[in-house]
Amino acid sequence: LISQAWDVAYGNILGGPAWIDSQHYDLSAKVEGDGRLTKEQMQPMLRNLLTERLHLSVHREHKIVPGYALVVAKGGVKMKANTGAPFVGMSGGLGFKFQNAPVVQIASVVAHEVKKPVVDETGMSGNYDFEVKFTSENFPSDVPHPDYGSIFTALRDQLGLRLVARKVPQDYLVIDRVERVPDGN
Repeated sequence: LISQAWDVAYGNILGGPAWIDSQHYDLSAKVEGDGRLTKEQMQPMLRNLLTERLHLSVHREHKIVPGYALVVAKGGVKMKANTGAPFVGMSGGLGFKFQNAPVVQIASVVAHEVKKPVVDETGMSGNYDFEVKFTSENFPSDVPHPDYGSIFTALRDQLGLRLVARKVPQDYLVIDRVERVPDGN
């Protein structure tokens, strides 16, 4: 809920009591009339609910942490610029495929795979169509699958991009206070 309310990756939430990862809540809310909320409309309402009911207080911190920079590899980019097709994206155990997506989307998906932050330093603008197949370290080893090589090799060979280890900026949401039992109902 906190991740959704503040639009921050779950891994970028710090602090809080030990139960924060195991406590579950059922939340049911209704909008007046037949309207549907966008994510942007829902977020302040959810923040307000968490603040009022659970006495949640948070602050943001900016840190420089170990991670990767996504850069153009020697030999240049091997992706095709999108020619107008709509956005579509899919990622799974053996790779990811996107259509009409910015390069920052690659950084986001790769960060999940390498379990470290990845920042886009390609200097590329616009949207692209791309597909990458790799052998994920997160894929169960008892399931037979083809060996596509590591994410590092796949990015270089298939997209003309590479990951460079370096310290990168990262924003975190820090939980200062939260109550386990909500007020009211």
